[in-house]
Amino acid sequence: MKSATDLIDEAKARIRQVTPEEAMQELAGGTVAIDCREPNEWNLGHIPGALHIPRGILETHIEATVGREQPIILYCASGNRSALAADTLRQMGYSDVASMSGGFRGWAEAGGDIDD
Repeated sequence: MKSATDLIDEAKARIRQVTPEEAMQELAGGTVAIDCREPNEWNLGHIPGALHIPRGILETHIEATVGREQPIILYCASGNRSALAADTLRQMGYSDVASMSGGFRGWAEAGGDIDD
């Protein structure tokens, strides 16, 4: 049997991760940010312009929202849920997907803009 940590570590080994600073550069260039946190987390603050698609409904809502060739950076609170989400999108055929290491917490610590 695998633990949650095992699944997260395996997902992180299969995906591309970007730092908050790298994410800032990529988002300025047109990459789509997807916040996969829960609504109560989103309501406390989020990256300006980010789309909110909670992890629990990502698979059923992504295709109507973002094309498979569009560059995407996913983030959550710390970078674990977004790693699992990025791995799922990779399996669904999304070709340019990354998870932001450190999550929203890392974004805030790096001085990233925050919308309420």
